[in-house]
Order: sequence, then structure tokens, then C-alpha cells
Amino acid sequence: MQKSAETNINKKKFSKMAEGIALHRALESQKPEGERICYDPYAIYFISQETLEPFSDPQKARAAHEYYERLFPGFASSVRIRVRYFDDFVKKSIDDGLEQLVVLGAGYDTRAYRIEGLKGEIKVFEVDHPDTQYVKIKNIKEIFGFLPNHIIYVPVDFETENFGERLMEKGYDRSLKTLFIMEGLVVYIPPEAVDEALSFIAENSGKGSTILFDYFPESVVDGSCELEVGKNMRNYAAKQGEPFKFGIKESAVETFLSERGFSQIHNVTAEDYKRIYFSGVNKNREVCSLLSFVQAVIE
Repeated sequence: MQKSAETNINKKKFSKMAEGIALHRALESQKPEGERICYDPYAIYFISQETLEPFSDPQKARAAHEYYERLFPGFASSVRIRVRYFDDFVKKSIDDGLEQLVVLGAGYDTRAYRIEGLKGEIKVFEVDHPDTQYVKIKNIKEIFGFLPNHIIYVPVDFETENFGERLMEKGYDRSLKTLFIMEGLVVYIPPEAVDEALSFIAENSGKGSTILFDYFPESVVDGSCELEVGKNMRNYAAKQGEPFKFGIKESAVETFLSERGFSQIHNVTAEDYKRIYFSGVNKNREVCSLLSFVQAVIE
């Protein structure tokens, strides 16, 4: 795999998890068109040479894949399906009259740069920790030579700052039909920050606005999960300095969201998304039963 831009930045602390997710997108994007689940031509720009090194030749890549599959069976495929499912949801939202997109914990998300219906058409707010956003902005400038004018960057530390206030200061319009995406976010922020985010969304969104996020069961976060993959993921995140902090009780997501002002709640389990996306050449790909997605509408 060749990297076409230098993205190593040591001046700032940035999210290794965000880089890891970009790596998943880049690796899946290298597969043939009829086989890959998601496609992101920009993901490669957000991966350091050090991270890419194990994937520099087929033998090393195979060994790395087998190692991570032993630790986290099915998780790589679930993460890549998540990218595709969220992409498809954004595209459907555009068709349904989306007026504004807010990406919370944006990391190295590239939807605003690669989904045609967003580019130059819909205002996109990317909200993330200042250090990770610093790296993101630098790399976007390297890729395009400029910052697209339909994207507004909102630096926020979710644990110490009120993201709603920062969003409003940057021009967020609470009257517009908005989609809030939280991909790979809620598990890393404390329960009070999750509640604060959901409360702002429920109280400051236009009619028909929606949320979309993924989550783990509470047992994965508190260490009581009996599955080895759950224990391994929890330990790995802690070692990376980005420990899990929030999960939702088993089979309780509908209650959790309805109590916070949301309706038309649709939970998507691993079994659901495997059935949707893994057929034909991909029918034998394993997914992780612990990762679910949920979408809901603001009442």
C-alpha cells in the first residue's frame, strides 16, 4: 500500500483510535470494487508510515490480519460495515431533504469531502477534540490545497466543554432538518457527556432531525462481558490511552433514547447488518456481535 502524503505530526497529541479507523477504511478500499464494503480514497492520508508498515507486503499484512482477528474476531468487518451503513444513511438523508449535518467526534471522517450530495451543498459541522482536529485540518489542506467552504470545524473537548455552545457560536441553525452522526464516539466519553449531547440535540434540532450512532453493551465497558473479544477490546482501548467510558444495557437502547426525547428508534444488530451487506463473495465474513448501530428521530 502506497501513501501519497506525509501525515506524521508529533507536535500535537491526537487520537490513535481515529487513525486505526482510518486504517480500516483504507484497507477495505484497496479491495476490488465488487468485494469491498466501503470506499474512502482519502483515508490513506491520515495514517502514519509506522502504522502502515505491517501492511507493506502481503505476508506482513496477512500476519497482522490474523493477529487482530484472533484478538478481536469480526470487529474489523463490523467497523467497515459501520462506515458503509453510515454512508448509506447520509445519502438517504440527503434524498429526504437534509439541510445540515453535524459530525460529533469527527476524527478523520471524510464524508463531507467524498459524498457528492454534501460537497458544496449542505453545511457540515465537524466537532472534535482540538488536537485531533489540528491533524485533520493539516491533512485536508495537503489533500485539497484548501479547506472546503461548506465545512465548519468546531474544536471541543467533550469532557470539559459544552459542545452545544461551541456549535451555536459557529453558526449552527437549530431550525434546520439536521442529521447528527456519532460514529465511534459515545463509548469514549462519560455518561454525563453523552446525556449532555443528547439533551442538546433533542432540544435544538429542526423537525424531522435524526441521530445515528454506534454503541457497545454496558458489560463491555464495565468489564463484566463474558466474551473474550469484549475483554480484549476493553483492555486494548485502555492501553491506547482511550478507555471505554459509556455503554448501554443489553436490549435497553429503545428505552434509553425514548426517555431522552427520541422516537422512531431503530436498532441495528450485528446480525442485521451482516444480513444487509455480507452476501456473495463476502458471505463468510465474520462480524462482532457486540457492536450495534441505532438511529432515531427527534420528537
